[in-house]
Amino acid sequence: MTLLLIGLIAVALIFDFLNGLHDAANSIATIVSTRVLSPRWAVFWAAFFNFIAFLVFGLHVAKTIGTGIVAPNVITDQVVFGALMGAIVWNVITWLAGIPSSSSHALVGGLVGAGVAHVGMGAIVWSGLGKTIGAIVLSPGLGMVLALLLVLILSWAFVRQTPARVDGLFRHVQFVSASLYSLGHGGNDAQKTMGIIAALLVAHGAIQGEFYIPFWVVLACQTAMALGTLFGGWRIVRTMGSRITRLTPFQGVCAETAGSITLFLATGLGIPVSTTHTITGAIVGVGAARRASAVRWNVAQDIVIAWIVTMPAAGLVGAAFYWLYGALA
Repeated sequence: MTLLLIGLIAVALIFDFLNGLHDAANSIATIVSTRVLSPRWAVFWAAFFNFIAFLVFGLHVAKTIGTGIVAPNVITDQVVFGALMGAIVWNVITWLAGIPSSSSHALVGGLVGAGVAHVGMGAIVWSGLGKTIGAIVLSPGLGMVLALLLVLILSWAFVRQTPARVDGLFRHVQFVSASLYSLGHGGNDAQKTMGIIAALLVAHGAIQGEFYIPFWVVLACQTAMALGTLFGGWRIVRTMGSRITRLTPFQGVCAETAGSITLFLATGLGIPVSTTHTITGAIVGVGAARRASAVRWNVAQDIVIAWIVTMPAAGLVGAAFYWLYGALA
């Protein structure tokens, strides 16, 4: 490997670390806000399941990022640098502001912005980008609907139980639902960086023939994601766990289970869905199931605006860093 390739892989792993840091809230916000686990133990719990996710899922999402957002022949060192820096800068901005934006869509936006800066609109693989954009709407919508259904079904199933008994039971069940959500988060999110690194290796001739993800890339990305999760993004945990709506263990289980189902489906289909969008939709769903006024809609509105802005903003930053790389090279 050349020093340049090693440096770009290091930048990709920094993004993966920041992704875990930024998106730790997605995995732990509900279990922390319900006080089932302390923040310290929650991040260890989430990091472990983030890391082992590669044992459960295939690598369909990685292949989508590596070949299905911009054309493989467009991938150059300059494009990858622009894409990663666009995503990293946007992640840092939103993390400092405590806004749960999507690391996934920041990366996609950065990749599209740098790719278009390189060769124009012909760089875009519209079928792959279309699936990703569609997921912006569908993933939180599906998470919200599933969460609503779970609240209704489980409320009916436990209607004869006392609130104290239900709370005690679901405090134990939430360990399972939180684990599943962290597993889904690690399975979908870490694969995006795998796809970028594998595309880089193809561009440098280190991967010949059919596109695939080397095992060392899988381990490196899962490790970086898990380490980022260990540090946690506490500003975003507060937004996700308490500012949108107050959660009980019962509601936390419903939100995490709904989010897990959505992530498992998306990962199986190879769609780079946003874990942030998914869990936010599910949290809104369980809050609205109680009553519409239980949801702080102004907070939810701010989050939605951040979703809309993320891809174009990261795309512009990605294009800027693409040109900066060219000017300094």
